[in-house]
Amino acid sequence: MMPQAVFWDMDGTLVDSEPLHDAALVSAMKSVGLSPPDDLHQRVLGQTAAHVYAMMRDEFGLSLPFEEWIALKYNFYLTNVGGLQPRPGAIEIYKELRARGVPQAVVSNSDRLIVDANLRTVGLAHAGMKTVSRNDVREGKPHAEPFLRAAWLAGVDPGHAVAVDDSVTGALAGLAAGMRTLFWPEQPMAGPLGAIVIDSAEMLRAELGL
Repeated sequence: MMPQAVFWDMDGTLVDSEPLHDAALVSAMKSVGLSPPDDLHQRVLGQTAAHVYAMMRDEFGLSLPFEEWIALKYNFYLTNVGGLQPRPGAIEIYKELRARGVPQAVVSNSDRLIVDANLRTVGLAHAGMKTVSRNDVREGKPHAEPFLRAAWLAGVDPGHAVAVDDSVTGALAGLAAGMRTLFWPEQPMAGPLGAIVIDSAEMLRAELGL
C-alpha cells in the first residue's frame, strides 16, 4: 500500500554524490598535510560535517578552526558539483510519487548550501519542495529530529510515513522517528534491526506501492 508520505535522504539516495563528498574530504585533508585512511568512506558515510570535523581534530590532529576547514571542503565540492548525476531510478520514483500527490521531503545531514546545490544540479528542485538540512535542526541523524521535522512540514503522522536512506546512520534516524524505514545502500550491506533492506530501484518501487 502506498504510504501517506515519503521522506528521502539526499546524498547517495537521490543523488550519486558520495564520491564527490569523498573527493572533497580527501582534497581538504591533503591540503593541510593529513593522510586519508583507507576506510575513510565507511567512517564518514551519512555523518554530519561537525562529526567529521571532530574526527579530523581528535584522530588526525587537525588544528584549523571549523569555519576554515569546512570552507576547504565546500570550495572543492561546489567547484565540481556540476558533474553530479541522480542515483539511477530514484528521481523517477520521486517524480511518480509527486504526480500521484504523495507528500515528500528531502532529509539530509548535509548543510543547506550543499542540499540546494545538489538538487538544482540534478534538476530535482521545484516550487514548494520541502527539504530539511543539518542547519534546520538541533540534532542531525542518527537522531530522529530531521525525519520528525519532515513529518511536521508535511503534516503527516510519522507512523504513516516511509523514510528512505542509504546509510546506517540515516536508517537509524528513520527508525527512531517511528517510520517504516527502507535501507537502500549503494553497496550490499546489512541494515539496522527493523529496517527493510532494498537492493534495487524495482524493489523500492514495490515497497512504496508503485
